[in-house]
Amino acid sequence: MRMKIKDHYLRNLGTTENGIALIIVLWILTILMVLALSFSYAARTEIYSTIAFRESMEEKFLAEAGIERAITELFYYQMYKDQTIELEGLDVWKVDNTPYDIQTGTGTCNIRIIDEMGKVDINAGSEVVLKNLLINSGVQPEQADIIVDSMMDWKDPDDLHRLNGAESDYYMSLPVPYKAKDANFDTLEELLLVKGMTPEILYGNNEKEGIIDFLTVNSRQRRININAAPREVLMAVPGITPELADTIINIRQTGKIDSPQMIALPPDSLNYIITGESTSATFTVTSTGRSKNKKGGYTVRAVVNISGQDNYRILSYKSPATTKQ
Repeated sequence: MRMKIKDHYLRNLGTTENGIALIIVLWILTILMVLALSFSYAARTEIYSTIAFRESMEEKFLAEAGIERAITELFYYQMYKDQTIELEGLDVWKVDNTPYDIQTGTGTCNIRIIDEMGKVDINAGSEVVLKNLLINSGVQPEQADIIVDSMMDWKDPDDLHRLNGAESDYYMSLPVPYKAKDANFDTLEELLLVKGMTPEILYGNNEKEGIIDFLTVNSRQRRININAAPREVLMAVPGITPELADTIINIRQTGKIDSPQMIALPPDSLNYIITGESTSATFTVTSTGRSKNKKGGYTVRAVVNISGQDNYRILSYKSPATTKQ
């Protein structure tokens, strides 16, 4: 009897040990599988990150190459803007924000050039044009009056308030106080210090476009050259309707507007525009590099001053820059 009990106990003990060993083996296999999957996921993430970084760098270099190509084109523009020539199968590039696509082995580069005289100068431009530009962008007329009057107060040398403006006493009452500059704007971003201006108005948001791309501190001109002005700027000029703005842009595709009589400009607009070739030597270049089969891209924006036949200065450089394209 005792021998039978002993044999039964030993058989059960062996079975229990085998079950425990099996469970341990299964746990070890599970852990190894989790480790293998984690390593595979981490490796795949690293690979995708590396590919994304490589594409981003390629797009950045494409965009920077586009800036250099645009500067070369600007030299030709300055030399041959009054002539019709061919350069690598293309006419002399226009400076009215016309897009040019450059194909490369690894992607494309979209380049736009706009003469600063096609924008509204916030130091010298007309208050009427500034207000119209704000209203056309969706700003209420009352707020547009506050912004424009405050801009004028910001840069004038006195402490007198315009009707809707603001001087140092207003700015010193803010939670973070500062004084009115009483001098010209040095940058467009300085507008954010002005009463009534908001980042949404200046830069735009997902619902509407901002006004920063239509402003400048570099033209130093009260009038706007309609051979370079974007549609939004044209429509801010008194007397120019959306239909007339489209007509101007269509004419510019094949030539230039030498005189107001070419398009029968209304008398109201003549005090705010100039025709003929721009006398400006300062241009904004926007270059977007894109990898093949990719919608997005890397954008660089530079303000370039051309001096002479082989000299230029970069007045500002943003990398990356936002783009509305």
